[in-house]
Amino acid sequence: MKKILAVLLAAIMVLGLAACGPKSSIDTENLEIHEEVTGKVVIYTSMYQDIIEALQVTLDTVFPNCEIEFFQGGTGTIQSKVTAELEGGKLGCDILMVAEPSYALELKELGLLHAYKSPEAKNLAFDYDPDGYWYPVRISNMVLAYNPDMYSEDEVASSLYDFANNSDLKGMISMSNPLTSGTALASAVALSSNYGYEYFDALAAQDVMVESGSVALTKLETGECKEIMILEESVLKKREEEGSKIACIYPTDGTIVCPSPIMTINDDMSANANSAACEVITDWFLSLEGQSAIVAGWMHSVRADYPEPPYDAIPTSEILENVMKVDWEFCYKNRSEVRTAFEERVKIPE
Repeated sequence: MKKILAVLLAAIMVLGLAACGPKSSIDTENLEIHEEVTGKVVIYTSMYQDIIEALQVTLDTVFPNCEIEFFQGGTGTIQSKVTAELEGGKLGCDILMVAEPSYALELKELGLLHAYKSPEAKNLAFDYDPDGYWYPVRISNMVLAYNPDMYSEDEVASSLYDFANNSDLKGMISMSNPLTSGTALASAVALSSNYGYEYFDALAAQDVMVESGSVALTKLETGECKEIMILEESVLKKREEEGSKIACIYPTDGTIVCPSPIMTINDDMSANANSAACEVITDWFLSLEGQSAIVAGWMHSVRADYPEPPYDAIPTSEILENVMKVDWEFCYKNRSEVRTAFEERVKIPE
C-alpha cells in the first residue's frame, strides 16, 4: 500500500510540475521505491535550480525514507565552498555533482572520495574512474547559438575559432565566465589548448560580453547579440518551454563535450557519513530511470543504451563524431593558470 501511494503521489507531483519545469520522461507507474535507504544525504551540484526541483520530486518518491538535500552553485562556487569547509575538517556534503571531471581528479588525489564499483558502470558510454571514485552522470555540450529571426546563419560564425575572429561579430558576442563556471573553464582550456592564449586576446578584441547564459539568451532575442557561446541544454530548454526560435550551431571545429561526474565523499569527511545511501543513489542516477530524469532536463545521457537525445537535440553519437577534446588532467593541474590568463586578457565586469 505504501508503495502504491508513493507512486500515485509521484504521478500527481510530476504532473503539477509539468507547466513550470522539465517534462519528466519517467514512467511513474513503474518506479522502484528504495525504502531501505535511510538517513540524510546532501548533494552539492552545478545543475540548474529548476532541474534540481524536478529531480527532488522524483528522489523524494524513490527514496521516501532518506532526506536528500541539494545545494546549487556554479562549479567555481562549489570549489570555493569545499576549500573553506576543508579548513574546518569536514565537508557539508555527501555527494558532489559538478560540471566536468577535472575536479574529481583533484578530490581523488586528496583522498576525499569513497570508492564504489557500481553495477551500472558496464552500461556507460563515457570514461569513468576504474577504481570507482567517480562516474559521469550527465553530458553537457558547449555550442554556439543565434537567433534566425534576427540574423541569417551565414551572418554568424560556424566555428569556435571564427566566433573570436570574425570582425562582423565585434561587440555582439557573449559567453559564460570561466572563473565561476566549470563548463566555461573546460571550454577555455580546450580553446587555449587548440589556439593558444591568443584566442583570449581575440575574444577581448571582439569586445566579448562575459555574463550568465540567461542574460546572453535575452540579448539574442532582442538582437543585441548576434551569437553566443552557451550550453546546448540552455537553448533546448528555451525552445521547449517558450517556443523560442533560437538555434544551436554545433561548431565545425568541434563541440566541447563535458561529462559531469558524480562522486561520494568519504564517511570520515562527509556531512552525514552515509556512503551506503550514496551508493544506492549513485546507482539510481546511472540507471535508465535516473538517466530519463537527466534527459528530461535537456542534458544527454551517459548510457550507451539510452534510446533518445534530449528534446530537439541531435543524437549524442553525431555530436561525438566531431569533438574538441579537453585534457582533464591538464585542466586540473592548470586550472588557476588558465583562469588567470583569461581574466588578464578578457575584460570581465565586476
